[in-house]
Amino acid sequence: MYLDALSLLEDEREAWQPYEALLDLTDAELERPVEAAHGWSAKVLIGHLVAWQLVALDVAKELAMSETSPAKARADANWAARGDAINAEIDADWAARPIGEVRSEFARVAGELRGFLTVVPETRWIKNSDYQRFFLDETLDHYEGHREDLAAILAAARG
Repeated sequence: MYLDALSLLEDEREAWQPYEALLDLTDAELERPVEAAHGWSAKVLIGHLVAWQLVALDVAKELAMSETSPAKARADANWAARGDAINAEIDADWAARPIGEVRSEFARVAGELRGFLTVVPETRWIKNSDYQRFFLDETLDHYEGHREDLAAILAAARG
């Protein structure tokens, strides 16, 4: 459990940094499925992570203005009802997107999320265990959960 926002944001930035190597891949390397990464391509991995960052960004935007987030309530209810089906839809959606859009969103969203979290009062997310857990689930813990996928994709690109 984090006691201050700066510590969490610094850890999030550090945990996200290895993923930025995906932007160095060629378009062909981004599209290539990698068996050791559940058959995902780098493009799908990017989309999977960024899609959940976008959910967190919606929540952060609401918490910047209010004590609660309807977006979080919807996300929690949707996950409880549909779980892995949501991930499958996200993966299919991002696989179909143009590479330029994927690259652009990847370069934008994590920083925008960090930026919004700096203006959310700590009482609304750091000092609130439910919201802190939510942001950890969508960032640090999610990144850690896909670290092996990242390694496999980068290794496959290096040949």
